[in-house]
Amino acid sequence: MIRRLVSATALTLSCALPVSALDLESMSDAEREAFREEIRAYLLENPEVIMEAVSVLEQREAEAQAQNDQDLVAENADALFNDDSSWVGGNPEGDITLVEFIDYRCGYCKRAHPEVTNLLEEDGNIRFVLKEFPILGEQSVTASRFAIATRQVAGDEAYHSVSEALIAYSGDITEPALRRIAEPLGLPFDEIIAEMGSDAVSEVIETNHALGRALHISGTPSFVMENQMLRGYVPQAEMELIAEDIRNGG
Repeated sequence: MIRRLVSATALTLSCALPVSALDLESMSDAEREAFREEIRAYLLENPEVIMEAVSVLEQREAEAQAQNDQDLVAENADALFNDDSSWVGGNPEGDITLVEFIDYRCGYCKRAHPEVTNLLEEDGNIRFVLKEFPILGEQSVTASRFAIATRQVAGDEAYHSVSEALIAYSGDITEPALRRIAEPLGLPFDEIIAEMGSDAVSEVIETNHALGRALHISGTPSFVMENQMLRGYVPQAEMELIAEDIRNGG
């Protein structure tokens, strides 16, 4: 933190001084020491400058991060928005695409789920892409394998039903638990279980993990809304504002 304060303060002071005054290489030792004392005296008299400088630095860092995220999204746009292995919901013809990286064992994913559902229903013009991204242990992987295998065996509607059940489920992900999820939905449980260990299911998870690494995603939920990365839980109201900004050309 101290290093950030020093860097930020130097940044602010450099904006207020002529270039010639900052040519430390041409200063004598005495001039350099006097310059340091001037800075110290100024900061002691005006400590608020430090926080102003930190604010400037943080704003620049945030802008740089946002630009970097937009570049990452552009570089990986096809894998994000157009792969055949991810379920598509919401309005498939929507003017905005929202992508979510999900882990069914993630508490924040569970918290975000009803808000994302409400957003899609209330907006009505958002295309939604769901990417299986299990990162919280073996039970997360088992849940994702079951969901992906369901889609490959029984199709998109069955996948959506299973995905909804898994995100609402709070117990351990075991075979008996998965059977209790599948049977009321009329799904071919034995076929799905047999498919879970297939190369096709593994490929979906491995591909999503590779995409996550390319986007520097380290947690769930993580979202991409058009060209913007939204890292972590984002309330519905904030997503609505982001969608409005995107539609207004922001």
